[in-house]
Amino acid sequence: MNTVFKVVKTIQSYLWNFPMLVLLLGTHVYFTFRLGVIQKRIPEGIRKSFTKTEGETGNVSPYSALATALAATIGTGNIIGISTAIAVGGPGAVFWCWITGVFGIATCYAESFLSVKYRVRRQDGSYVGGPMYVLEQVLHKKWAAVLFSVFAVFASFGIGSSVQAHSISAAIRGEVGISPHVIGIITAMLAGVVILGGGKQIAKVCTFLVPVMSIFFLGGCFFIMGKNASYLPETLKVIIGSAFSSKSFIGGITGTAVMTAMRVGISKGLFTNEAGLGSVPMAAATARTISPVRQGLVSMTGTFWDTVVMCAITGITIVSSMIRSPEKYIHAPQDRLCFIAFSELPVRGDTILSISLVLFAFATIIGWNYYGECAVEYLWGEKGIENYRILYLFAVYLGAVMSLELVWGISDLFNSCMAIPNIVCIWMLQRIIIKETGIEG
Repeated sequence: MNTVFKVVKTIQSYLWNFPMLVLLLGTHVYFTFRLGVIQKRIPEGIRKSFTKTEGETGNVSPYSALATALAATIGTGNIIGISTAIAVGGPGAVFWCWITGVFGIATCYAESFLSVKYRVRRQDGSYVGGPMYVLEQVLHKKWAAVLFSVFAVFASFGIGSSVQAHSISAAIRGEVGISPHVIGIITAMLAGVVILGGGKQIAKVCTFLVPVMSIFFLGGCFFIMGKNASYLPETLKVIIGSAFSSKSFIGGITGTAVMTAMRVGISKGLFTNEAGLGSVPMAAATARTISPVRQGLVSMTGTFWDTVVMCAITGITIVSSMIRSPEKYIHAPQDRLCFIAFSELPVRGDTILSISLVLFAFATIIGWNYYGECAVEYLWGEKGIENYRILYLFAVYLGAVMSLELVWGISDLFNSCMAIPNIVCIWMLQRIIIKETGIEG
């Protein structure tokens, strides 16, 4: 087992180091300019998220499809991931994470556009889609479509279920002395109630859960930033300055070189918002819409909310707290920086953040289940979904009770493997994306 872990860790660290950073970030930057800086249409995308248009076809509302994608992407990475990024890469990592989100909006638009344009209508009139359908039907790369789907299924068992269940277990056990087995069973049962209701039930729950959990967490962040208001100008100066300077921060507490800040910040940004991985388009394909451009604009706001807003606010909250009370952060564990910042809340800051973690992780569990179901349906048809759900819920239980070092490595590996065929697909069909984006909207 140790040998397997070392092999997986070596491959995963290589892929998520230079090659994947260049592939994803390069794609983000390229499509940003080829699509005429489509980020400027974010306000339009937000408005279209909540408006109806005559002639729409699809399964769920544009906002419900967006909420499903946000449920899967807004997770523990927005809290623990940013905390670790600052600890390893310094405050400058927040800047590079934010920049990655800004550019990633364009890739999210491109992949969502394709999945809506080439989605498939089932016999019951509902729609399903994703990179696998584009790869097979448009590029005629059946083998690539199968590989993408297999990678998505395995990734769902890792980052989608086991890892999130482990985060839930750790957060609850930090507050209450409950057996991880009990936590695992309860989490699997609650997730099962939602999952067994199918895609529309998942979208319905996500539509409610995403704003509630986001407001709950952001409320704590805004309180802390308000308390540290006098330190915010210095906070922004430190974040931007550290992104381009190797000078250590607060006497070397979290100082690092520029390249490390870039690598850590960019990798966390790419991992958190999932732009380019091919997961978000599977939710986008279910939306009621009149054109691929319209839903592409809606879906790309997910990257905006997840990284440009959520991750930035988390980073500013932590760094402002570090500037105000640097002594609290000396020798602090990498994943506890956000908890230290939330200790500034007047009432049970640790508990509030733990509840946020639980909500974020649970939302990711049900959101990623939908992605896994889409991949399973492509591979084996609807008959395979029932067996997949059983295995998925069992993975939720296992995640709550087992050590997840190997699972983390495997899930990161399969996430990167998902990205490769999806990015190739986007590049090969870029002319269609660019042309139709210019004439529709």
